[in-house]
Amino acid sequence: MPTRRAAARLDDAALIELLMQIRGVGRWTVEMLLIFTLGRPDVLPVDDFGVREGYRRLHGLDEQPRPRDLAAIGEMWAPYRSYAAWYLWRAADEAKRAPPDAV
Repeated sequence: MPTRRAAARLDDAALIELLMQIRGVGRWTVEMLLIFTLGRPDVLPVDDFGVREGYRRLHGLDEQPRPRDLAAIGEMWAPYRSYAAWYLWRAADEAKRAPPDAV
């Protein structure tokens, strides 16, 4: 497996493919590494529950978008999709903390 320096030289797709060969490591795990360890600015983890839930809440949807649909939507956020993911996580998190609506 690559060192951190070698990993930093690989593009996102190559690193995802390489690291997913490790038993127990999936796409989501590598995407988190890309965002939080390597600081890659353009990663949208479309399979992440919090990202999809944040989008659902922000847009008042009844259901979360499918990963494929969110990937298409996320194209307009390039090259800053990691930042979009962060805001979507925050939206999902804030919604959990909001008091229930008064009746």
